[in-house]
Amino acid sequence: MSNLIKNELTKIFKKKSIYIVLFVTLAFVILSNCMYKYFYTDGSFSYYSEGYVEFAKEGIKNLDPNKPSDTKMYIEYKTVLDVYEMMQEYESDAWQIQIISSRIEPYVNERNTYLYGAEKDENQANKINEQINELTDRLKNDDWKYFANEELKIAEQKVKALEEEKNSTDDKQRLESLESEIATAKIDLDVAKYRVDEDIKYGYDYMNRALMNYQEYGYTIVQMDNSNTELTYQEKKDYNKAIENKEISKYIIENHVDTEKANDLRGILSRFFNEFGLFIIVIVVMIAGTIVSEEFNKGTIKLLLVKPYTRNKILLAKFITVLIMTVFAVVMLIGMELIVGGFIFGFESLSIPVVVYNFSTNMIQEINVFAYLGTQVLMILPSVVLLATLSFALSTIFTNSPVAIAIPLLGYMGTAIINQLAIQYNIGFLRYFVTLNWDFTGYLYGGMPLMEGLTPEFSVVICLLYFFVMMIPTFVIFKKKNIKNI
Repeated sequence: MSNLIKNELTKIFKKKSIYIVLFVTLAFVILSNCMYKYFYTDGSFSYYSEGYVEFAKEGIKNLDPNKPSDTKMYIEYKTVLDVYEMMQEYESDAWQIQIISSRIEPYVNERNTYLYGAEKDENQANKINEQINELTDRLKNDDWKYFANEELKIAEQKVKALEEEKNSTDDKQRLESLESEIATAKIDLDVAKYRVDEDIKYGYDYMNRALMNYQEYGYTIVQMDNSNTELTYQEKKDYNKAIENKEISKYIIENHVDTEKANDLRGILSRFFNEFGLFIIVIVVMIAGTIVSEEFNKGTIKLLLVKPYTRNKILLAKFITVLIMTVFAVVMLIGMELIVGGFIFGFESLSIPVVVYNFSTNMIQEINVFAYLGTQVLMILPSVVLLATLSFALSTIFTNSPVAIAIPLLGYMGTAIINQLAIQYNIGFLRYFVTLNWDFTGYLYGGMPLMEGLTPEFSVVICLLYFFVMMIPTFVIFKKKNIKNI
């Protein structure tokens, strides 16, 4: 058996096609890393687009603030232009931009309303302008902590006021509403406290993104907790996802570590199959789809079958070779990424753990990036092996390499559509379809599977069933094939 496998591996590595595919894969790895290094953006913020500002400039020319029908639009455009002018004093990623848009713009709008609105009041407009000047002076003095402390005071006052109202009301309907409002206000209070306690300057860096995510997912959790209807399975998954993202954001805030960074070696490795999974599938399917059919097409199958081995042993050796090449493809791509990514980004990021939320323990779990990658490989490997098995079966049964390669690749690309249909329309019988069962990553860390009713044991049985349904006919047909006319 070992000699047969060795012979098969030798034949594979004598093919030019395998080196062409590996070269293309390496080129993609290099290109992908360069794109992340030099062109990746983490979502820098632009409050007003240049196009909208130009639109406001042109629009305001045709409006008369003294004309009642034009007043509202004039105030809106004037506010946009005034705020944009303030922003131009700072860099696009400066913390002041965030404060201007969130804290100062309402004052600008109010001032313009008193200057150009139906009930003009120049004295009131001047008072508001003094407030604007005071705030802009703090911006120029880089006094971001003033705004952070003000935000904290407002959040504390809001929570206190809501709790006092709760203690003084007997209205059941209002009490239910207050529970939700208090929970939401406490999320805002948490965010304000984190900003002050963790010394997080306003801006658009990873710490501010974590604060924003903590707040956003906190709102989602509160909303779902106070829902009066039973959550659907998909809503339960969304709820779990919100908990996970909120807790990971909390970890980032408290540890000042960007565990969600995408453009470094660790980030790419943690998303290894999302980045390079297609290339692994192509390599494996290409090998599995030709390993038998080429023997028939070239007529070399006769030379192979005259050797002192049974047909079952010959076919088994070829399938084991496919599995070995599957492992080779995975290891080769990981190696390529380590070398290329390490050269482009450096290896420092590998010391940062991958952070996941374990629903079995309800705790954040830190995992070494290589341990995480190994776990992901093992959990996704069934899908790769089953696609390789399909390709191998078609190659053996039909002895047609294009068919044996094309059908598995088309099936792989259609997987997302099948899964989405099953989930969106809750098509129960599709749970028996292999694509919903061959990715075991959903079961990790106490997670919920793609579809209700699936379990790890059920998925293992389904995968084995499909495997044997493909392999048994393959061996039976190969054993009975007539090679006299080849």
